[in-house]
Amino acid sequence: MRNATVTALNSMAPVRPISGLRVKLFADGADPGIIRQLYANPLIRGFTTNPTLMRKAGITDFQAFARDILSVIRDRPISFEVFADEFDEMERQAHVIAQWGSNVYVKIPITNTRGEPACDLLRRLARDGVQVNVTALLTLDQVRAASEALAGGPPSSLSIFAGRIADTGRDPVPVIAAAVDLLRPQPQMELIWASPRELLNIYQADAAGCHIITATTDILKKLPLIGKDLTAYSLETVQMFFDDAQSSGFVL
Repeated sequence: MRNATVTALNSMAPVRPISGLRVKLFADGADPGIIRQLYANPLIRGFTTNPTLMRKAGITDFQAFARDILSVIRDRPISFEVFADEFDEMERQAHVIAQWGSNVYVKIPITNTRGEPACDLLRRLARDGVQVNVTALLTLDQVRAASEALAGGPPSSLSIFAGRIADTGRDPVPVIAAAVDLLRPQPQMELIWASPRELLNIYQADAAGCHIITATTDILKKLPLIGKDLTAYSLETVQMFFDDAQSSGFVL
């Protein structure tokens, strides 16, 4: 019981601002207007996209979207993903995307849809000097294989989908911490905590030594809540319930 009390009291302690953390915050999305707005925020240190986010944003012209964004974002890393399933076509697309800018990272899935590992492709891209962001990683074995394939290459990132690990009832924090240790001998590689589910994940990623965490707009909108007084937040919640009940015209 005493340990539980200590934990509860710690949760009431002051919260460090994002600017005081070591982990770098990247925005994850594909809405050009929102990306431009976030670019003005110094807390956002980079950007990531993927085909699913682009589809949700209504993007139909991949190259036009990318070149439009890169006309604005020249000084922060940004990832664009290949969309092929055959490795030779992935490789061709990767070289096209890499030519768009020195700040561009090419997202390569750790396997194709048949579960075939992309390690040979990663080796070739690393040899050719392509900056890669290996995506859809969920296991330490995948992290180990990808890091070995990229060893000796240019700067690269490895994205562990920690939120998806959590969705299975598993704690992603030990996985992230172990992956950080795996990458320690490779200073040109950075680990990304991808698919976070809540703002707390930013602090968990920082505590685990993770280099980067991505966040969608829904999570970034919560940044003003950091360190908010919980008693005041409780009162606001009560007020919200009351206002909604009044607006609904409920009677008993």
